[in-house]
Amino acid sequence: MNILSERAPAKVNLTLRVVSRRADGYHELESLVAFADVADSLDLVPDGPEALDVTGPFAAGCGSASTNLVIKAVAALRARVESLKAGRFRLAKRIPVAAGLGGGSADAGAALRLLARANGLRLDDPRLVSAARAVGADVPVCLAARSRIIRGIGDVLSEPLALPRLAAVLVNPGTPLPTREVFARFSGKNDATSLGHVPSGHDAFMAFLLEHENDLTRAAVTCVPAIGDVLKALRALSGARLARMTGSGPTCFALFDSQEEAAQAARRLQAEHRDWWVCAARLE
Repeated sequence: MNILSERAPAKVNLTLRVVSRRADGYHELESLVAFADVADSLDLVPDGPEALDVTGPFAAGCGSASTNLVIKAVAALRARVESLKAGRFRLAKRIPVAAGLGGGSADAGAALRLLARANGLRLDDPRLVSAARAVGADVPVCLAARSRIIRGIGDVLSEPLALPRLAAVLVNPGTPLPTREVFARFSGKNDATSLGHVPSGHDAFMAFLLEHENDLTRAAVTCVPAIGDVLKALRALSGARLARMTGSGPTCFALFDSQEEAAQAARRLQAEHRDWWVCAARLE
């Protein structure tokens, strides 16, 4: 049996600037995005009965298969590619749901990559890119899963960036937070400056990150006060260079100079907060 497999890495917004609110209600953003070595995994058994099986520690939070972005990705590409070959998908869900880590979008991106392999499509095929945009705002950047600056509603992508490898600790307090709730609380005030040149050296890059924030943090803390507790705990960790929320929350992260420091910090934090999801990770 020929089984195709792809990783679906978690997306981390290292910065997030809300530029403006559009007439259609969506917000224009500017965000520097990296991807973690923490990932869901997705298999495709081609030519089998079309279905989606979900397992893993966060499977229960995925809802019904019919609303899963993997299935929506299949439908979106089938609308653009005649006689599309699909099959049975098997998703191992390891990324928390509604966590600001783009897990569903990462899964959709992986599904599109698998379908491209099964149907002999290039990743830069306009039909694949169009399908990604139709599925969701974060799916285009998750299609190739490369570090970039994203703009617009997430559909305008820079060329891939060569970021330094970053040692991180990811923390989720265990309370799902839908993006729409955060934007409903967002005041619209934005004092952040636009991202300019992104340096590639480690120290210069860390200094660059300190100059840019996540504009949605205050609104997210209003929705889930535990985010403030997570940020406080991360900032208190020995060796933490920066602590910040990713996306619209509630997941937050801290950056360290080495993977060893990050691993030690993760162990300490997990021991102190057993009800939090804590994970040492590498970002790039």
